[in-house]
Amino acid sequence: MEALWASGEASVRSVMDTLNARAEKKRAYTTYMTIMARLHKKGLLRRRREGKADFYAPAYERDEYMALRAKAEVEGLVSQYGDVALSHFAEQMAKLDPARRRALQRLARKS
Repeated sequence: MEALWASGEASVRSVMDTLNARAEKKRAYTTYMTIMARLHKKGLLRRRREGKADFYAPAYERDEYMALRAKAEVEGLVSQYGDVALSHFAEQMAKLDPARRRALQRLARKS
């Protein structure tokens, strides 16, 4: 996702070259192709075909994506652990600076 946010749109090969350049273990083209196709199927990437090449772009801006991921993670924790998870969230909220807590409460009301 970071590579696509940086470029806006890129081919599978371009993403592979970018990520493999800084990776200890290089991954195959088919690995990147599979991952990007799955992210497209989940609605996280947009795909455009040009000849035989697929070009992908993020379906969401970074902050939108982060909000979606955070929401899914929290919902998963609450679903799995119920009140225990909620009590830990409440404990963390209680430890925050009051101004930050109020800002987060305003943000939660907007969601």
